[in-house]
Amino acid sequence: MPRKTYIAAINEAFFEEMRRDPKVLLIGEDVRIGVFAGTRGLHAEFGDKRVIDTPISELGVAGAGIGAAVTGLRPVVDLMFGTFMYLAFDQIANQAGAMRYMYGGQTNVPVVFMTQNGAGSSAGHHHSQSVHQFFMNMPQIKVVLPSTPYDVKGLLKSAIRDDNPVVFLNSLSLGGKRGDVPDEEYLIPLGVADVKRVGADVTICAVGSTVYTALGAANKLAKEGIEAEVIDLRTLSPWDKDAVLQSVAKTGRFVAVDESFPTCSAASEWAATVAEEAFRSLKAPAQRVNNKDVPMPFSPVLEKAVLPSVDDVIAAVRRTLG
Repeated sequence: MPRKTYIAAINEAFFEEMRRDPKVLLIGEDVRIGVFAGTRGLHAEFGDKRVIDTPISELGVAGAGIGAAVTGLRPVVDLMFGTFMYLAFDQIANQAGAMRYMYGGQTNVPVVFMTQNGAGSSAGHHHSQSVHQFFMNMPQIKVVLPSTPYDVKGLLKSAIRDDNPVVFLNSLSLGGKRGDVPDEEYLIPLGVADVKRVGADVTICAVGSTVYTALGAANKLAKEGIEAEVIDLRTLSPWDKDAVLQSVAKTGRFVAVDESFPTCSAASEWAATVAEEAFRSLKAPAQRVNNKDVPMPFSPVLEKAVLPSVDDVIAAVRRTLG
């Protein structure tokens, strides 16, 4: 199987879906020249009407994407960085997420809002925040955060074909990550987790770049005879609760690893669900590993100190082993 970068897998997904369906289009800032390489080369093949550069107005761009979606197109709105989505919040939360309900099911909203999420490249606070937890809180909006080149291609193709609004997030630090990606077409359904490592002693739940943090911790723990099961949720809303609960029923211990601030994080939701629905299986309290509760520093050393680390995950696992 060919090995490709995360960014190349995104690019392949776009070419395949835009060739397959003439209603798929891409709009956003500098998408014609492909500032983010995932959109590079699309304008040369599909032209001005399907690869559309926009002014620097995230609210306007998101609104244009929603309007295109409800009139029969399948737009992907590239909003560049997660923090830029704050500027488009009204359109995503009040319009895209509520439109099918407000119109009594008379319309679909097949729009994808795509952006970079989180830290890891010393881009500073304004370009390095994780925003996935905000959109998990919104009904009717699906939230995707892949970790591998294989997953991002299959999930992006599924997101483009979905009839609901999808917030599609790519961890900023994973663009150059390489992995197996088949040349033949495949889809990965939204809402289905993947067990990245099998183990029987503790369940570690992660998503996006923190999957690699969890795997690093699991590999170190294995040298001590502690076998961790690592679950990559891949989709945050809807998230694969059954996969997590089945794993916890086997291991009896749970650690949630999430690149966001501790309060109301994705990890908080996972841990609360495990505490409520798998209480009798737990041998120890569920543990959370999050960012430190401070703005994201520009300094590479300080940024690393803020993000969840392998040592942080190992310490959380040890707490469950008591």
